[in-house]
Amino acid sequence: NWSGSLILASLTGAFGSSFLYGYNLSVVNAPAVFIKKFYNETWERRYGFSVDEGTLTLLWSITVSIFAIGGLVGAIIVTPIVKFFGRKCTLVLNNVFAVAAALLMSLSLLAGSFEMLILGRVIMGVDAGISLSALPMYLSEISPKEIRGSLGQVTAIFICIGVFSGQVLGLPEIFGQESRWPFLFGAIIVPSLTQAVILPFLPESPRYLLLEKQDRNKAEKAFQRFLGKDDVSHEVEEVLAESRVQRNTKLVSVVELLRTRAVRWQIVTVIVTMGCYQLCGLNAIWYYTNNIFSESGIDRETIPYVTLSTGAVETLAAVFSGLVIERLGRRPLLIGGFGLMVVFFAVLTVSLTLQSSVHWLPYLSIFCILAIIASFCIGPGGIPFVLTGEFFQQSQRPAAFMIAGTVNWLSNFAVGLLFPFIQAGLQTYCFLVFAGICFAGATYLFFVLPETKNKTFHEISQAFAKRNKVTLEMQEMNHYPGEEKSREEQESNFTSSVDNGETKKGIV
Repeated sequence: NWSGSLILASLTGAFGSSFLYGYNLSVVNAPAVFIKKFYNETWERRYGFSVDEGTLTLLWSITVSIFAIGGLVGAIIVTPIVKFFGRKCTLVLNNVFAVAAALLMSLSLLAGSFEMLILGRVIMGVDAGISLSALPMYLSEISPKEIRGSLGQVTAIFICIGVFSGQVLGLPEIFGQESRWPFLFGAIIVPSLTQAVILPFLPESPRYLLLEKQDRNKAEKAFQRFLGKDDVSHEVEEVLAESRVQRNTKLVSVVELLRTRAVRWQIVTVIVTMGCYQLCGLNAIWYYTNNIFSESGIDRETIPYVTLSTGAVETLAAVFSGLVIERLGRRPLLIGGFGLMVVFFAVLTVSLTLQSSVHWLPYLSIFCILAIIASFCIGPGGIPFVLTGEFFQQSQRPAAFMIAGTVNWLSNFAVGLLFPFIQAGLQTYCFLVFAGICFAGATYLFFVLPETKNKTFHEISQAFAKRNKVTLEMQEMNHYPGEEKSREEQESNFTSSVDNGETKKGIV
């Protein structure tokens, strides 16, 4: 089932999209001291006095967290973009934001303007907001259902590889020096240009071509390339059957989706999983790993290399999840991951509290951080994106990803902005806040989340029908509230459109 085009599309799309998201999570960590010094020197040159500690902390928190504001903007605008340009073309055009951001951030030191760095972080966030919606959408629509989970985990794996790459390039031997930190941001151009060069030669999403562009010929060719076989009639029929259930292919707006009773619990579940994905505390660890290790008693010279181990563990755990997700399923990995995080957050709190009195406890703190990262990547790190693609039908998917992206980025911004103040206020007990969030998320998912492994989109909708308190017939009708055309008329209209004017009665 893994054709060459399918592998190339997933790797190229992820390298130029989710890789950059992960890279930008960790890239600000290593040069933090140098960037703060740059802020102070720029402030002193402009105003004649050094910036006070509170203002410097605020500027740094804004620099870290404003990436999420850009991501929120990207998540909001992605729906009309993927509708008009398609999934693949959206990913290609999105590289304009990445290149512009890379130039602004890498030239900020030379220009003596920290505003350029902050603006670049915003623009880079827009790129990430668009790509983290468009990429999972693209991967879920080009993959067979038997490997949809594994292919969806490519997004999470490349986020981890991006985090690890940011840590490696931030080592003192490479770009982790005062004169070289702008190169850390200039390196963003490489994945962007790679994606912009390769992805145009690969097919668009066949579901998008068939259901939204009504171009059956191109859809069949896309299926043939992605599946690596000539006879794709079964796949085409499966998509058409889904469309007949939906009655038509009119894209649903966010408001319409929120008002649709038949997907109420799917929406709530996506909001919970995406909220917990960010609020579980892992981004706080990425943003402030150096400070956490410093508080644990690790020598400052050793910290970059200890931090490197976190990225390696994250990558290995994500790859492991991708290998077992189609055997174990989404549900046990997601609930188990959050559950393990609760345990290790509790142990980390005890370790940080008592480490001044016991000489070996700092090493336990490091182990707990690595265990938290591994627990996150086993399930919560990538499965929320997979579930968002699986819970909704073709016409609902862009609006669903917009909702998921909005929750994702608002939560990301909240953690990045508030964690320094939470840490200052609660000291070693700050991680208990994240433990509580993980426990609440695991409890909700235990009672609500059905298993979606090897199920079609329609079968997943059926699994939620009872909880949504709708019959299957009502659920199908509610996909498009207000649409009351007869089934025969709509099937006939759709059949005519996908065959480019030639009505083929055999399909219906």
